[in-house]
Amino acid sequence: QVHVVESGGGLVQPGGSLRLSCAASGSIFNIDRMDWYRQAPGNERELVASSTRSGSTTYADSVKGRFTISRDVAKNTVYLQMNSLKPEDTAVYYCFAGTITGDYWGQGTQVTVSS
Repeated sequence: QVHVVESGGGLVQPGGSLRLSCAASGSIFNIDRMDWYRQAPGNERELVASSTRSGSTTYADSVKGRFTISRDVAKNTVYLQMNSLKPEDTAVYYCFAGTITGDYWGQGTQVTVSS
């Protein structure tokens, strides 16, 4: 079966940095999109950053200039470098892997930005 696993979450101070990783494994091939979403308590899940196999990237306005998404296509791995973190970035961050035959989600990793 397909397995999508995030890592790298934790507690950081405002202005700090954190790097999230996500690896997809198992019966998954030719992943087109690997995205990062986040969901804070009481809020809907929102797209943070998206990366396609061909190299296109998009970012939510709230994270532009602070977050960077990157991929290792051969390893089915995606990263999210988060800089200048704000308390408003506190959320559970989820990894999404999309193919033409199926979509897959990770279990989420908690990011808390607090003094």
